[in-house]
Amino acid sequence: MLGAPERGTSALFLADGHDQAVGAGDIGALRKGGPVRASLSSSGGRSVVHGDDAAACGISRTCVSPADDVRRIRLPSPSDRRSPRMTSTASVPQIRPDTEAVPRHAWAAVVALMLAIFVLVTSEFLPASLLPLMARDFGITEGLAGQVVTATAVMGMIAGPGTALLFPKLDRKVLIVGLLALALVSNLLTAAAPSYALVVVARLALGAAVAGTWAMALAVAASLVPAHRLGRAMMIVNIGVSGATVAAVPLGALISSIAGWRTVFLAVAAATAVALVIFAFLVPRVPAATAGGLRQLLDALHSRVMIVGLIGLALLVGGHFGSYTFVRTAAEATPGITAASVALLLALYGVGGLIGNVLVGFVADRRLGVAMVAVPLVIGLSIIGFSFAIGSPALVFIAATIWGIGFGANPTMSQTWISRAEPRRIEAAGGLFVFTFQLAIAGGAAIGGILLDATSVQTLFLTAGVVVLAGGALLVSTRRGISA
Repeated sequence: MLGAPERGTSALFLADGHDQAVGAGDIGALRKGGPVRASLSSSGGRSVVHGDDAAACGISRTCVSPADDVRRIRLPSPSDRRSPRMTSTASVPQIRPDTEAVPRHAWAAVVALMLAIFVLVTSEFLPASLLPLMARDFGITEGLAGQVVTATAVMGMIAGPGTALLFPKLDRKVLIVGLLALALVSNLLTAAAPSYALVVVARLALGAAVAGTWAMALAVAASLVPAHRLGRAMMIVNIGVSGATVAAVPLGALISSIAGWRTVFLAVAAATAVALVIFAFLVPRVPAATAGGLRQLLDALHSRVMIVGLIGLALLVGGHFGSYTFVRTAAEATPGITAASVALLLALYGVGGLIGNVLVGFVADRRLGVAMVAVPLVIGLSIIGFSFAIGSPALVFIAATIWGIGFGANPTMSQTWISRAEPRRIEAAGGLFVFTFQLAIAGGAAIGGILLDATSVQTLFLTAGVVVLAGGALLVSTRRGISA
């Protein structure tokens, strides 16, 4: 028996010789005044239509999935309502209602995606603790060695939206397995590189792997769980980011102090291989979006909600990184804070990020509007508070922890927002999200450095906090334009 259309895909509902494309979980109902929205669920073995105009959906309909296989569902017709019994339901596939529990194997696949993100982000963050050793080994300055970070970010800006364009029809599980293999090769090349130039090439490959996987992560998660659990799923996925933020730098420093910086990349290569095997084993096949490619990307950019929201997200992320890049400079301006204290400060920020990510995971699905207001407020006010706290070690530590909680919640909140803003073009939305994030990281750090040189660290943090709040206001203004 053919199954019902999977969530996260589109479906085409036919009626009276007309057709209307709608997102999964919705059914196109036609009436004189135009299309109305209703939802489809199962009850007592029957397909049931709900919505403001359910009566208009009472005619016989056929659902045709635009995927390679055709799946049909017969909805109740007027004759069905008159008869106490439906025509045999044995051949009627069931669509999983939003209230159905998510199977354990789906959550296991989400955890596998989280592990993949963890090893990729760890690989990306490692140079922060290894640059002096790498610079000494290659006989270059630390400033030049730091360009490997820039190379990764620049490639990420290209690969974010570009991955779906380059591989429009490739199964997304196969694609991510390939990207993890690319990251594995990148880490091995970095570990064995005889020259700095080869390290840059390897890090460019890593940038493509990280951004490509990030761009697909939202669509893959949406294929594993129903829409009402997507926020929680992304919270689990983003534990990989928070965990890497906490663990990458200290682990890199520890291993390199014992066995050298090349061993660090060998170790993360081994971890990447393990994550690749787990992902390949636990994650089911994820067909590519039916209407993908450049058209999907351009259609997403035609949305006012997306444009305004992405500008707001860019300001939010740019303001954060414009200040966070120089958090050590700000902290060391406080009497009594030493290098060891800065390490503790960053650890508290990382732990705060884990807490924030978990907290927003329980809010994003049902109270996304609340999260959209709260997250930018916490980030912006904590950055402003940090600027006023300079001079008091205790207040600096408190501000950093709250700051971590706020920004730790941001990826899950913003990814849930973008999935609601473009539920029918999630792959394109994911690519635009990654592009915006990477652009904001690079732009925020660059502008922050210019502002720091021209003014003071306190002015920089005050300005960054205001920019974050402005970005949050733009993001909040899109609430009425996103699906519930």
